[in-house]
Amino acid sequence: MEILIKAAQFFLALSILIIIHEFGHFYFAKLFKTRVEKFYLFFNPWFSLFKFKKGETTYGMGWLPLGGYVKISGMIDESMDKEQMKKPPKPWEFRSKPAYQRLLIMLGGVGANILLAIFIYIFMLFFVGEQYLPAKNLKYGIVADSLGREIGLKNGDLIVALNNEEVYDYFDIKMEFILGNVDVVTVKRNSEYIDLKVPSDFFGKLIKNKGENFIELRHPLVVQPFTEDSQAKKDGLKKNDRIKGVGNDSIFCFLEFRSAIVNYPNQKTSLLVNRDGKDTVLDIFVPENLTIGVAFKSPFNFLEFETREYNFIQAIPAGIVKTYSTTTNYLSQLRLLFRPEVKARESVGGFITIGSIFSASWNWQHFWSITAFLSVILAIMNILPIPALDGGHVMFLLYEIIAGRKPGDKFMEYAQTIGMILLLSLLLFANFNDIVRWLF
Repeated sequence: MEILIKAAQFFLALSILIIIHEFGHFYFAKLFKTRVEKFYLFFNPWFSLFKFKKGETTYGMGWLPLGGYVKISGMIDESMDKEQMKKPPKPWEFRSKPAYQRLLIMLGGVGANILLAIFIYIFMLFFVGEQYLPAKNLKYGIVADSLGREIGLKNGDLIVALNNEEVYDYFDIKMEFILGNVDVVTVKRNSEYIDLKVPSDFFGKLIKNKGENFIELRHPLVVQPFTEDSQAKKDGLKKNDRIKGVGNDSIFCFLEFRSAIVNYPNQKTSLLVNRDGKDTVLDIFVPENLTIGVAFKSPFNFLEFETREYNFIQAIPAGIVKTYSTTTNYLSQLRLLFRPEVKARESVGGFITIGSIFSASWNWQHFWSITAFLSVILAIMNILPIPALDGGHVMFLLYEIIAGRKPGDKFMEYAQTIGMILLLSLLLFANFNDIVRWLF
């Protein structure tokens, strides 16, 4: 059921993004009186799921969900309609329009996706605000895993500054490290402020571990639900018990619990728990797989989040700023692919990767947040100067404006073919990566 919910959200978001993107091209084409022959959601090789004609344009839905398209008269595009290009240009054709009009038509899709992201962010900020976790509110500090300990972090540290700049939102900390932007981290430890220098090779280690084994939120370990055949429940553990010790080890958080429990596979040990304000000791059996069948309350139950609220007028510039910061952050992440520490081949993902970021339950706030983020990504990917993408057409149009002459039709055909082969190869490779990850 979870897979179906994720798939439904993915296809709904994909449909919205494609329709908005193609409408951007459609709008400017119509504005400049350029004929649009087709407007399609998804591709339709051999047949369409449905179609209808209104005016000069056929609207339809294809069966292959790899994108969508508008077929504009007199343009070398995915349709590769060479016969039309052999005929003399007509006034309503793309190739007959001034270069600036053709440039706006090609930028229309990217612009529409950026406007969609701004629109979504404005209304999300207006209706629900922006929730964040101030670093100062981490009353239990952080948990330092193996990579965190390498740079000198300790359990209970409160990270207060990166590169001598105050940290406001805890969730910015990991992103700054992953982007390789941190040279010095300042922590508050037992009322003392300490500067820790980040080693030059730390970024490579963090990337190799995909951001894991670094830091987590530190909070008390309080029992919430049990699995159906929970061994811990059989041995007397109850909901809302707080685990304070395993065997001879005192513990506070899950990382410490995990480190202690691995010492008792297929044997009994004791748990020190606090129940209704009183400490008690329970004997439990730890199965060989080290799973005692219990889950714990999330850090959100113990930490104080804050919400920035906006009226509609305030939400407009805030939505623009959020779209801008989302765009620059994603561009920074793209630049990471060119660093030697990053294995770009392993970083590429396809539909399974994209679908997995949606919630397993239907949550409209999460859905629109992810849709806005994907709209920014779609805009960035489409503006890349690759033939067959909008950015490829923009690149050739800028050449025409600067050089004063168009690239030849035959050259454009070859460029479009090469671009489509490259894109199809990347698409197949990305989804092959997904399948390999899923299988192994």
